[in-house]
Order: sequence, then structure tokens, then C-alpha cells
Amino acid sequence: MSSAAPPSAPSFTSDSPASPGLLRVLGPGMAIAVVVGNTIGSGIFAKPGIIAAEGGSFPLIISVWLVGTVLCVLGTLCLAELAVMLPRAGGLYVYLREAYGGTTAFLFGWQNLLFNRPASTGALAVICVGALGHALGKPFPVPVAVLMASSLVLGLSAINIAGALWGGWAQAVTTIIKGGFVAFVALLPLAMEALGYSVLDAARFSERVTPLQPSVAAQAAAVLLAVLWAYNGWEGVAPVAEEIRNPTRNIPIALFGGIGILALLYLGATVAYHSVIPMEEMIVPENRQHVAELMVKRLLGPVGGTLMSVGIMLSTLGTINSNLLLYPRVTYAMGRDGSFFPIFGEVHVRFRTPVAAILLQAIMTVTLITISAVLIEFVPYFRNHSIFNLLTDSVVFACSIFYALAVGAVVVLRRTQPDVPRPFRTPFYPVIPIAYLLVNAWFLYHVFLGQPVEAVVGLVLIGLGLPVYWWFRSRQVASVSVTVAEPTRTVDPIESEPVAVAAPTSPM
Repeated sequence: MSSAAPPSAPSFTSDSPASPGLLRVLGPGMAIAVVVGNTIGSGIFAKPGIIAAEGGSFPLIISVWLVGTVLCVLGTLCLAELAVMLPRAGGLYVYLREAYGGTTAFLFGWQNLLFNRPASTGALAVICVGALGHALGKPFPVPVAVLMASSLVLGLSAINIAGALWGGWAQAVTTIIKGGFVAFVALLPLAMEALGYSVLDAARFSERVTPLQPSVAAQAAAVLLAVLWAYNGWEGVAPVAEEIRNPTRNIPIALFGGIGILALLYLGATVAYHSVIPMEEMIVPENRQHVAELMVKRLLGPVGGTLMSVGIMLSTLGTINSNLLLYPRVTYAMGRDGSFFPIFGEVHVRFRTPVAAILLQAIMTVTLITISAVLIEFVPYFRNHSIFNLLTDSVVFACSIFYALAVGAVVVLRRTQPDVPRPFRTPFYPVIPIAYLLVNAWFLYHVFLGQPVEAVVGLVLIGLGLPVYWWFRSRQVASVSVTVAEPTRTVDPIESEPVAVAAPTSPM
């Protein structure tokens, strides 16, 4: 009789009719599209006015944009090592599990499932519907906007249920479109100047407004909070690593190619906004989420503003799609590990996608959109927030905690698993991971000081995952104990005597 083994993460599911696995269908082009498409959404269009109000001056704003870009590059250098070393579905969930164990990994997956990705997806859906209202010249009432945003999420969920290749093609198409719109924003003032129109004013780069934050450190942290929302999703290729062809080659290409494209587009667009629109106009409350439309309308007239609203709609559509393509794979990895309900670790036999995980994220997104609208309507503390800002600020704070832990996993795994092959190794180790961790710690400290309610709520929501994890863990241990301690008994039809039959060792 074999001895019992402790519960552990199972190996990959076999690609059999009874247990179908994920398909490696995403090539390097689609992988880059996943990174860029998962990142470009609403931030570069909807945050510039908020950034101007928080920062107060262009030199500080562009400096923080550069810091945010460098921070993502440092993180990419670390995650590239992990992604190639562990090319499995789940991304950060897998890295955290390998480095710190099941508890930390579960808390990441829990917050990802409970509020992080649903909040991100919900914020994008709200901006998409808002852009449609702006294009039509008539904003939708809040109940109508909530219903439209929810319907949008459910519709895109159906596309991703149909297959990763369908989701990948949708991602590739929308990425080209929205990347084109950001490039259009960045280059439009230069094109107008080349055609003889005087639209650029270098004096605007020295303009100042009174910032919302009292100190330079608080201003920088508040701007970085918005900048990191724009970059949120830079690690996006990691959750679908198991579905990428030739991951050793294509994952680093996707990460570095994606971040390079994003940096050029974001910095170019930021310079364009500030070269055309006075900061005094950017910080007007009704303009803060519509600086892109304001700039294009000023340069091309009303048609240009409408065109930009359509571009923002398409941009957010692409990022909603990428959220529904990528992050249910984290819930899928949890279900496959046995640390969450097993149904979420199953792949549909026909569609070969984690259907239950996708549906769960869609349901949580609709729930958070509705809850946010209710909070803003009935709770005084939140009345000065928009649904968009309320959702995005909570997302960035929680994400930054787990990004830091994932970068730290490079250091941990170098010590605990030194012999595992690493086709890509983080250069200048350990300087790069330490630099990332120091900047991230400074950022989290100042965000906690500036927005303590949102930060505490985020920490509490993460902490609520602990009893859930312990409950699933106790079920795992109890299941293994019962299986080993109580062998089943049957009757040999020949001897008519009871014969003990050893129960198989649990694969958990």
C-alpha cells in the first residue's frame, strides 16, 4: 500500500477528452497585442486631467510619467525571468505560489477575483459607455449607464468563452485600432504644425496650477497612482503563458516589445496634451476625463471630438476583452490547484476555455459596477468620486502590493530553486529587483497616507481571503486523510471473503 503524500499542486492537466487542456495558439504578434491591448485602455485618455489637477506642473508630471515607465521596465526584467521559467496558466499566481506558498498565491487570486480585475473591467466599461454618451452629445443617466456597461461585459464574455483564438483575434484587431488612436493623439499637433497651422505653444509647458496635494511627495505619489493605472496590465501576457507558442522566445519578446510601444505612445500623448490645452482647462472637473476629446476637438472641430470619443470606446472595448481573456486564467489555476472550487479549474471540452472562471469574473464585474454606483449615490464620503476613479484607485493600490511580491519572487526563487533552468535571467541582479521594491514601497506608503479609507478597504478585502483559503485547505487535508485512513472493502466473488482494496493516493 502506498503512503500518503501531503496535498500539493498537481501537474498540468493532460490533454485528454476527459481532462482537456489549454491550447498553445498565441504567436508573438498576438502576445505583443495582449500586452499592449491589455494595458492601453482608459488611462491615457481619461486620466490626464486628473494628473494635471494632482501634479500642478508639467515638469513634475512628465518626470512621474518617466518614473512610471522605468518602474514597469524594471518589473518586466524580473517577470520575464519568471514567465520563461514557469510558463504556466495563472501568471503571478504561479510565481507567488512557487516563491511563498499557497497562502500568498491564493490571496493574489482572491483579490484578483473579488475586486481587482472586476473593478478594472467595470471602470473600463463605465468609460466606454461615457464615451458613447459624449459622442452622442448626451450623457446617459446613471441607471442606464450601469445597465449598458453590464451588458457590454456580458457580451464580451461570450466571445472569450467561444475560444482563446477568438479572444486573441479580437485583441489583435482592437489593439491595432486603439494603438493607432493613441499615436494619432501624439502626432496630431505635429501634423497640424507641418500643415502650417500654429497649434503648439511651448509656454504651456511652464504653466502651473494649484495642485490638490500639499507636498511634492504627495503630488508625485498621486500622479504616479494615475500613471500606474494607465500602465496597469503591463504584465498581461503572464496569465496566458501556457497558451503561447514557443514561450521561451515569445514571452520576452511580448513583454519588452509591449512596454517599448506603450512608453512611446504614452509619453508622446502626454506631451501633445500639454502643448495644446492649457492646464487651467484640463483641471476643470467636467474636462478631467475628456482631455483627449477636448484636444482633438480644438484641432479638428466637433467631428474630431466625436471621432476621439469613438476611439476611446474602441480602446476600452479592447481592454475589457483582454481582461476577460487573461485574468480568468488565474481563477482557473486556483481551481486546478484545488485551492478553489474545482469547477473553476475545468476547461470546456468543446471551447477549450475556462468557462466557469470567465463567467465568474463577468458576474463580479457587474456586481462592482452596481455597488460603486450605489455608494456614490448614498454614501457621503464617496459623493465627490466618479465610479471610474473609485474603481481605478482601489485597483492600483492592490495590484502594486502583489507586483512587489512577484518581483521579490525572483530573489526568493534564485535562492530556493537555483537549479531550475532560466532561459532568461534578470540583468544586473539583484540591483533591478531591489530598485523596483524600494520605489514601490515609497509609492504604497504615500498612497496609504493620501487615501487611507480606500487603502484600508483594499487590505481588508485581501485579508478576507484568509479564512476562505484555510477552509479550502482544511477540506484538502481532510479528503486526503479519509482516503488513506479508510480503505474501501469489497467482496471477492470467488472466495466470498472481504478483501481490502488500497485507496489510490490523492493527486492533490
